[in-house]
Amino acid sequence: MKGRGRGPVRKEPDHRINERITAPMVRVVGEDIEPVILSVRDALKMAYDQGLDLVEISPNANPPVCKIIEYQKYLYEQKKKQKEMKANSTKIVVKEIRLSPNIGEHDFDFLLKHAINFLQGGNKVKVEVFFKGRSIVYKDQGEAQLLKFAQALLDYGKPETMPHLEGKKMFMMLAPKKN
Repeated sequence: MKGRGRGPVRKEPDHRINERITAPMVRVVGEDIEPVILSVRDALKMAYDQGLDLVEISPNANPPVCKIIEYQKYLYEQKKKQKEMKANSTKIVVKEIRLSPNIGEHDFDFLLKHAINFLQGGNKVKVEVFFKGRSIVYKDQGEAQLLKFAQALLDYGKPETMPHLEGKKMFMMLAPKKN
């Protein structure tokens, strides 16, 4: 079984650095550096004199933009920024509540309490009325239930969509109110 263990696969770096930069002329930027257009050889010498790397930041520019920085520190800061952005992004969860066209008052209040908890938790609520068999003839009752539900939740959320019918289901979306 020769040739199996080749070791870890090395991933190519995301940016061209130092000798990997192929453009003949580059725009050099960095901290305490006046932006200037130089040959790659001169830019590399400038970076090496400071003990830093020449990193191609914008390869599609004319000429390509290179920054004199410490590459490992740059990668670390990029990962840190991405992690921060991911943490700050909010995940929207849609909770579903199903009513019937002729739901009892107690059941209605019970589901209303659940919807209030969902909206206070920052989730969207999809309220649905399902028409079984021939109950589709009571579309107006289903719409009235949805509107009554939305009216009862006005302090906690606002309707995103008005009730609309798709097949045997009539539904509407409620979004939480911003504090």
